[in-house]
Amino acid sequence: MDIIKIGCCGWSEAHQKYYKDFGTLEVQETFYNPGKISKYQKWKKEAPDNFEFIVKSWQLITHAPSSPTYRKLKIKIPKKDEKNYGFFRTTPQVLEAWKSIEEVAKALQAKFILFQCPSSFKPTKENKENIKKFIKKIKNKNYTLLWEPREWEEKDAKEVCKETGLVHVVDPFKIKPVEGPINYFRLHGKPGYNLRYKYTDSDLNQLMKFCDKKTNYVMFNNISMAEDAKRFQKLLQRSK
Repeated sequence: MDIIKIGCCGWSEAHQKYYKDFGTLEVQETFYNPGKISKYQKWKKEAPDNFEFIVKSWQLITHAPSSPTYRKLKIKIPKKDEKNYGFFRTTPQVLEAWKSIEEVAKALQAKFILFQCPSSFKPTKENKENIKKFIKKIKNKNYTLLWEPREWEEKDAKEVCKETGLVHVVDPFKIKPVEGPINYFRLHGKPGYNLRYKYTDSDLNQLMKFCDKKTNYVMFNNISMAEDAKRFQKLLQRSK
């Protein structure tokens, strides 16, 4: 029987209520500013033993400083150093950012680390070489590495996943995953990237059909994510 794990991309409820409602969480704080490890140690301590944290990588690894998301960054990057950040460059700055993410993953005892890329990270020869080199350098058997490219053709995503072992992360309403022993779905609303979208019953029935591998992670990333995730849970319970 397929295993379907449901959660949200970020805290959608108070912590204790979230732990009761869901079994997994995709940590969003780590994308903007990882902060102090003590915070994550506290989360791990307060969470049930079987609760699963998934760590989202710092934007310093995946996004260039020109990204609007850098507005939330709490450290100052000198103009002359901007070329050393983002797009999986194996620079000291990016590798240091990775160490910070590893520390968080260790504190949370996380098994999965997610790399979410911006649409500006195109399937160019340079970008492909960068990500392959980066993954080879940081590869750690303690983690399954997840990768969500944007607007990549299937052949390009498959090439990278095949050579790196990355699990291809997708919104299944937009594209099918090409590689990986699990399905990892991030639901951003539809059509396109519409976080205000509320999934219909028909959508959720279709979503259930997308879950075609032994283990599926279904992570909602829209404004009504907690409500939609709970509705999906109830649908699964009724289908058993």
